[in-house]
Amino acid sequence: MGRPPPITNRVRELRDARAMSQAALGDAIGVTRQTIIAIEQGRYSPSLESAFRIARQFGVGLEDVFGWDEA
Repeated sequence: MGRPPPITNRVRELRDARAMSQAALGDAIGVTRQTIIAIEQGRYSPSLESAFRIARQFGVGLEDVFGWDEA
């Protein structure tokens, strides 16, 4: 199995703080619930467009949602 992408995220934390379901976030940004699950689990790095849409959905900056872990 390949190494997970070096992008970290706080999507689940932000979503839970707003009592938002994975399906609702997916609908809001135009992706499937399965895509949100994969992003939250670190198995999938979102496109730049999706990353911006997620950040805007939560009213925060991109770096407040996503980080880079080079370790």
